[in-house]
Amino acid sequence: MPFRSKRLIPIALGAVALAGLVVALPGTSALAALPQGAAAPDFSTQAVLAGKPFAFHLGDALKKGPVVLYFFPAAFTSGCTIEAHDFSDATEAFTAAGATVIGLSHDPLDKLSRFSVTECRNKFAVGVAGSDVIKAYKVKLPVLSMSDRTSYVIAPDGTILMSYSAFSPQGHVAKSLAAVKAWRAAHPAS
Repeated sequence: MPFRSKRLIPIALGAVALAGLVVALPGTSALAALPQGAAAPDFSTQAVLAGKPFAFHLGDALKKGPVVLYFFPAAFTSGCTIEAHDFSDATEAFTAAGATVIGLSHDPLDKLSRFSVTECRNKFAVGVAGSDVIKAYKVKLPVLSMSDRTSYVIAPDGTILMSYSAFSPQGHVAKSLAAVKAWRAAHPAS
């Protein structure tokens, strides 16, 4: 039996870390990794839209308008599926305001490809959040290699307009859309 208990230690540590996260993330933006006004780190990654892979570069996306960049822990988990459905339902509103939406997860590209079709409903891109991007945006979960659930709205000049961290998927879309609409109202000709 000692072999079994040794195998359970990493699982137990992960569960403890995740349980602590539920308590640590009450849904306030005060816990967001990068604050409003900070410079968003530029990055490139492999992404998929409607199951089709492409190279995503934040700098290129910002040339088109604001970017809603949201980190999620793992594709096909219940909270991440709810959040993908919420962003999917709001895609037209984000597009009307001139914003690009992309979700990032530490998942492999083939898993994200399936997720982009089934849960993102072919409406917005999801990409691979490498360890360097997770570190740069300060969204790493304790003990685990995945990110927490944090949403950012980034202005075309690379400034973070809004950051919101919460374990629950609720609130991410509404707060992101409100920030995009406020930016658009202040920049109608952009």
